[in-house]
Amino acid sequence: MADAVGSLLERAFADMAASLAADEANADLLDAASDLFSRHGIQRTTMDDVARRAGLSRITVYRRISSKEALVEQVVLREFRRYLDQFRVDIASADTVEDRVVLGFISSLRSIRSNALIGGLMVAEPQALVPLLETTGRTLATVAQFVAGQLRREQGAGQIGADVDVDLVAEVMVRLTTSFLMTPSALVDLEDDRQLGDIARRFLVPMLGINRLG
Repeated sequence: MADAVGSLLERAFADMAASLAADEANADLLDAASDLFSRHGIQRTTMDDVARRAGLSRITVYRRISSKEALVEQVVLREFRRYLDQFRVDIASADTVEDRVVLGFISSLRSIRSNALIGGLMVAEPQALVPLLETTGRTLATVAQFVAGQLRREQGAGQIGADVDVDLVAEVMVRLTTSFLMTPSALVDLEDDRQLGDIARRFLVPMLGINRLG
């Protein structure tokens, strides 16, 4: 079992490293596309537009990124990875695993909704993000792997029940957060941190098996 977990972690870190390398190699394209997507939306932005903004030929753009769909995915993934860096900062002040889960949930909803690109697309072109956030989407998988890694460290430190399936818990947490982001609730005010914190304590924290420790 330990070997299987180690292999999953190694694969996740390898995928993340490869993605970061791709971000750096294509930074000019991603910056140009991100700016255009934020200003005009995904549907109204063409690969020719991106090429012109980046100062590259259309052929060069397609050699580096195979399609517009792949470009959109890479741009959105980069924004989520930037958010994950902020996530670590937001939970650093928490003293307990419960508080880290609560702060992480609030941080996720606040940071992603306020993101100029992703937040704007969720309002203007939610259909453009749906494929990236489906079961097979790399974006959802990347975020879930990150959350599972955070929970696994908590579990290793004895802060989470040893029998808790952290991969499953992470996916449930990410899916719940995604649901609130994509289809806002009439009962939940996403601007109310106190209400969001209460939801996290009532529904997310119990999945950690803390009451079974010791």
